[in-house]
Amino acid sequence: MQASFSDLEYDAKKRLTRRDRFLAEIESVTPWTLLVAELEPFYPKGEGRGRPPIGLEKMLRMYIAQQCFGFSDEAIEDALYDSQAIRRFVGVDLGRESAPDATTLLKFRRLLEKHQLTASIFETINKHLASKGLMMRGGTVVDATMIAAPSPTKNRDRARDPEMHQTQKGNEWHFWMKAHIGADAESGLTHTLVTTPANTADVTVADQLLHGDETLAFGDAGYRGVEKRAAAKQKRPHWHVAMRPGKRRALPDTPMGRILKKIEYYKASVRANIEYLFHIIKNLLGLKKVRYRGLAKNTARLYMLFGLANLLMAARQLSMKHSQIAS
Repeated sequence: MQASFSDLEYDAKKRLTRRDRFLAEIESVTPWTLLVAELEPFYPKGEGRGRPPIGLEKMLRMYIAQQCFGFSDEAIEDALYDSQAIRRFVGVDLGRESAPDATTLLKFRRLLEKHQLTASIFETINKHLASKGLMMRGGTVVDATMIAAPSPTKNRDRARDPEMHQTQKGNEWHFWMKAHIGADAESGLTHTLVTTPANTADVTVADQLLHGDETLAFGDAGYRGVEKRAAAKQKRPHWHVAMRPGKRRALPDTPMGRILKKIEYYKASVRANIEYLFHIIKNLLGLKKVRYRGLAKNTARLYMLFGLANLLMAARQLSMKHSQIAS
């Protein structure tokens, strides 16, 4: 396709913004062909009268850009007109066409939710990363993170979302949902996602976060007692669960106490990868609070975000390996 004057002017500018670099990274690591093939059987073919549907890859790119920056449907439509970087990523040339509107994106998002296609995208991304040797099967780290929900008194119906729940953290009460994940112990890449209301105890869903082939499983102190649960026994990994903080601080300064402290340090170093994953989800991809009402819609969004986080983590791990080889 011939470049427009705006594209040429954009290419000529000397400074790349953080948005440019971020979208370029997403562009380079996303297996577009595989994702389009996964969605294509469900996408309207435009048969009969009426306006033909916008290209599938263009809609997928618009949806991914929306998730990358935490935009609403209307905000990503505006961003396509405001940002050359986002237009280029999506593949929109305003000199030849208008940008897809918010209603079109809403229909696409509902299509993904109806057929649980973001879960399929997540699985496709993970298979792609496994083919590159980045998904190991020996160990799993389990953890959970809270995601804030809108105040139950500030929505249109002035009623709380029945699928979210209030829970206490420290001395304060919050209205949250919870994302539980199982991640590869070696790479930190997420392989399993489960969402629940915030008052669900972490240990009760631990068995759902295992893929079944691991021999080791790691968790923080919230998973104490997991090895005694019947469901966990069926999958039979060897669990390494952290001591409660108070008990760890009380370890004596003896040879055995120092050994136990080193063991706890090792457990914490394995779990550390998952904290970096949560950093990407919450700070880089902007998941500060849920956007939709109900667990199903928010779970669909989370599958996409964790898939993108896996791609970003994998890209940086591969870059580090290449740098080490070069040096």
